[in-house]
Amino acid sequence: MRDRNGRFLGRGALKPGADLKGADLKGADLRNACLIGANLIGANLSGATLIGANLIGATLIGANLSGATLIGATVDDGVSLFELV
Repeated sequence: MRDRNGRFLGRGALKPGADLKGADLKGADLRNACLIGANLIGANLSGATLIGANLIGATLIGANLSGATLIGATVDDGVSLFELV
């Protein structure tokens, strides 16, 4: 996977607290990913599979989740996924 600047996102990129700001994760398979506290500001997650992913504490401001599958994904209480793109 690469971010929007073409930088390669290695294996360590998908971990708690990861800085994925602006990352292009379009169509990525992120099943059961542990993204606790991850910075996903402006990330493109359109069409991504986030089944069972843990997004507690993740920052999703401006993230594109159109067409993403979020079945069983865990987010913070009070987070409205309807406010995301």
